[in-house]
Amino acid sequence: MGTMTSSPDLSDVAPQSDEDMASSSARPPSRWPFGEMLVSSLIGLFASFVLSVDAIILAANPDAELSCNINSQISCGAVGTTWQANLFGWPNAFLGLVAEPVVITVAILGLARVRFPRWFLLTAQFVYTLGFIFALWLFYQSYFNIHALCPWCLLVTVTTILVWTSMTRVNIEAGNFGDGVRRKLEPALSYNADIFGSILLIAILAAMVVYNYA
Repeated sequence: MGTMTSSPDLSDVAPQSDEDMASSSARPPSRWPFGEMLVSSLIGLFASFVLSVDAIILAANPDAELSCNINSQISCGAVGTTWQANLFGWPNAFLGLVAEPVVITVAILGLARVRFPRWFLLTAQFVYTLGFIFALWLFYQSYFNIHALCPWCLLVTVTTILVWTSMTRVNIEAGNFGDGVRRKLEPALSYNADIFGSILLIAILAAMVVYNYA
């Protein structure tokens, strides 16, 4: 007679709470948003590094000529010496040096198909939404109040929009906003409405720049 094996005791398996993991009825998020997040955050990190170096130079000499000082209106120096560029008492670029590595880590783990806790992705969404609003506020300040634009800052604005769009898509697909939201928005995502929306927003900002500064 063959040796009998006992079936695994399912009572030992801890159930996953909806508070901890995404909805089980949702399909796993697509991989490409994580790829876009990785590329955009790497570019954003590089731009933040350049801006941080420029901020240190400007702290030592506010009249320093930076490589991105093209004219009086397209000038990192003109923007970098304003209170808006140092809103929290230090250069805003330092925030990018902290935030972008976190996004890079999330993107790499997402590409490796690591499943994140629901609370983690929702927290990341909340924090990056604040960053998204902050980036648009800085653009508004540069465009309407400072009357000068920083090329590296514009690049950070673009990458922030792209990362926020991809992160939002990931949370929708994972069902982190709830199954009802996922079901309602899945048809729009299937037509890549989020991609077209981000492209439209970037195009509007670009048109504003061209109209006022070209």
